[in-house]
Formats: sequence, structure tokens, C-alpha cells
Amino acid sequence: MQATIWTLLPPMIAIILALATKEVYVSLIIGILSGALLLVNGNPITAVDTTFSVMGDKMSGNADILIFLVLLGILVALISKSGASLAYGNWASGVIKTKRGALLATTALGSLIFVDDYFNCLTVGTVMRPVTDKHKITRAKLAYIIDSTAAPVCIIAPVSSWAAAVATSLPENMKDQGFSIFLQTIPFNFYALFTLVFMLFIIISGIDLFKMKKVEEAGLDTSSEADSEEFEIVGTGRVIDLVLPILFLILSAVGFMLYTGGYFSGQGISIRDAFADTSAGRSLVLSSFFTLVFTFLLYLPRKIINFNQFCSSIVEGFKAMTPSITILCLAWTLSGICSEEYLNLQGFVASHMNPENIAGVAMFLPAIFFVISIGLAFSTGTSWGTFAILIPIAASVFPGHNMLVVSVAAILAGAVCGDHISPISDTTILASAGAQCNHIDHVNTQLPYALSVAVCCIIGFLAAGITQNGYYGLIAGSIALVAMLVTYYMIYRDKETV
Repeated sequence: MQATIWTLLPPMIAIILALATKEVYVSLIIGILSGALLLVNGNPITAVDTTFSVMGDKMSGNADILIFLVLLGILVALISKSGASLAYGNWASGVIKTKRGALLATTALGSLIFVDDYFNCLTVGTVMRPVTDKHKITRAKLAYIIDSTAAPVCIIAPVSSWAAAVATSLPENMKDQGFSIFLQTIPFNFYALFTLVFMLFIIISGIDLFKMKKVEEAGLDTSSEADSEEFEIVGTGRVIDLVLPILFLILSAVGFMLYTGGYFSGQGISIRDAFADTSAGRSLVLSSFFTLVFTFLLYLPRKIINFNQFCSSIVEGFKAMTPSITILCLAWTLSGICSEEYLNLQGFVASHMNPENIAGVAMFLPAIFFVISIGLAFSTGTSWGTFAILIPIAASVFPGHNMLVVSVAAILAGAVCGDHISPISDTTILASAGAQCNHIDHVNTQLPYALSVAVCCIIGFLAAGITQNGYYGLIAGSIALVAMLVTYYMIYRDKETV
């Protein structure tokens, strides 16, 4: 059953059920079990045994991310209980007078935190949620803004965990060119660039489209179950009591990424190489732990909160992150069932993308790579796994060719797009967690926006392939995007629900 078309079935079952029922936990479990049953030829006991074996492997392999989520949940609880979040919300409401201003501030903060998308999603949500709530911005809209700045900004930032993942996905004989190739892909990563433009259009024009329009106009409650347990405010925290911990968290995250990458080892490792070799998960664990220590020293001597209240935040923060952790673990397990060691979904895709099969359609390859990348990231919920599978194929098709850069850019763009539209994507899950938005509501409202941008990207990559020039593709895609935005504005500016 490995590497056959049947390997598409488990993720499709999970995704379709999740979108249809909005019950993401059960949908993921059914998808996982269906994959395990396929793998072991229908033996239910062996299937369940395999499921928990894969789950254990994926959780241990992602232990740093799970610990980071718990520690960040504790930090959020501390900041909320101290009254600092409320103080910041009150201050920001005085400075930020409009809904547009609140959304632009969210975008600006998301653009500044470019070192890691997990970190981006959760930090931006923590800081901006009180502000957007004050302006009655729905959690679905906030989740969209967070998600549309996190991965798109990280994938075009030279100093980020994503840049390192891309650089190390090239074949061994090209690893020394990895960072250079990544830099060259930035102007041709149409999805990242167009998504940022599309998002700014939505914010500045003040219009909403499709499902998001209905949610915004009805003022629907899209908050998550985690949000039902508000942290009791027990302290007298001020704005500085939110700003300093978050600033310490950001700066220490960058510092620890350099540390885990060997920059401070005394071996002459450059900043670029340090980010290429960094352990993003361990860096985030270290930065969040030391931020908790910093917050302890900031709050307790000034009696913002007492020791017992600090300790109670540990349990409350853990509880608040439980829904996100559960979804992540299930999504990772489904990805594991579909991985090379089991059903080998990636092998099925790779076998149909070998150089012999696709060499005859070279001019269409950037667009083909983009579409395949969307499908793979959508099905597996992982951008980085998509890089690792498709970039070596592109390198074998275009060795030393100028279209290699455009093809790699198409793969990166498609991976982020697939990530945005997949209910089982970890970054989509964390964007929901950061905004404390119901996960499926976030997916449903973001899906039409992401697909709209994807259409313009396909036009751009087709033009790039036909002309053998990425800049012509950028021009063609930009023209398509402008035409689409003008059309949307003409249709939706009347503010009536369509």
C-alpha cells in the first residue's frame, strides 16, 4: 500500500470531515486510523498499535515545540493575570483609534517577528488580541492577519528558521549554494509577496470577502474553547509589564538561535551559517524559559503578583494550550502515518515528478511545481516536508539553469499556500491558537483569500516559465493581482453580504 494513490485517502478523509463537521479532533483521529488500517491491511489491533507508535515518535521528535507551547502559555497567563494585557489594551485603544489602525499595527508587529513562524503566531496573538477585541475585530479576522504575516514574512526573510530549512533542502552537491539560491528566490516568491499585498488591500480598503464578510458583518463569535476560560486579573501590571517580557522573548529567541547554531562557540561560525544550523525548537524553549525567569524577577519584587499567583499561572497556562497541543499532536501523527517510513505519500508524489516524466513540459514546470507543492503541503500539513521532497527534484531537472531559482521559488510559494489552506497545518493551528479563534472557522474564512492569491501566482509562474524570466512572471502575476483586487472592490464595496 506504500507510495500508491491510496496514500492520499487518510489526509483527505481528515480534511473533508473537519471542514464538514467542524469537529477537528475526531476528524483527525479517523484520518489517522484509516491510514493505519491501510498500512496493516485492515488489522484493527495492529492499526491502533501503529497509531500510538507513530504518535510517540512524532511527539518525542517535536518535544521542543510542545515544551515551548506550554512555557508560552504560562507566560500568557502571567501577563494576563498581572493586568498588563488589560493595561496595554487600554493604552493602545487610546493610541489606535480605528479598526484599520489596529489591523495595521497587528501586521506591523507580525512583520517585525520574522525569525520563526510559530513564535510569530503566538506572540502577535498575545500582544494584539486585547487591542483587536477593543475594536470589535472578530477572532477570525485576527487569525487571518496573523497567519498572513507569519509564514509569508518568514519565507522571504534571510534571517529566519525557514531560510535555514530551504538552504538545507538542496542536494548535497549544492548545499554550499543553498543560502545564495534562497536569496535569489525572494523576488519570485509570488505567494508570499502577493499575500502581503492582498492583506494590506483588505485592511486599507475596509472590505471583507466571502465567508469573512459574513462573519465580520454578523459579528459572529469565532473564539476558541480555550478562550472560554479567561484569566482572572489579580495584579496591578502596567504597559511596561507586557512590553518588557515580550521584548526579552524576541531578543533572547534571536540570541539563542545564534547560540544553538554555534555562533558563540569560538569556531568562527558566521551569522548566516549559525542560522542555517540552528535548532529553532530548542532556541524557542530556551528563550521562553528565561523569559519566565525574567518575568518572575520583574513581577514579584514589585508585588505585581505574589508567589502563589505565579505558581497558579503554571497550571492555567498549560490548560490554555491543551487544545492547540492536542490538535498539533494529532496533525503530526497523521503526517507521520503518511511519511516515508509508512504510507509514503511523499514517495507517491516524487515518483510522478521524476525528471524523465516532466522534462517535456519544462516551460510549465514552475506552475506545475507550485500546484504540486500546494497539494502536498495541503495533504501533509507541512511546508518544510514539502521543501525536502520537491526542491531536490527541481534541482535535478534544472541543474545550474536560471529556471532553478524560479522553480524553487514556486515550491516555496506553493508550500506556504498549501499550509494556509490545510486544516492539519501546524502553522494554521498555531495562528488559530494565537488569535484564540475556532480553528475550522479560521480555515474556512482564510481559504478563499489564499486561493484568490494562488490564482494570480499560477498566472505569474506560467509567464515566468514561458518567458524563462522570473521578472516577467512577477509583472504578469502583479497585473493579475491588481485586476482581481479592483474587481473585488467593485463587487464588495457596497458592504452588502454576497
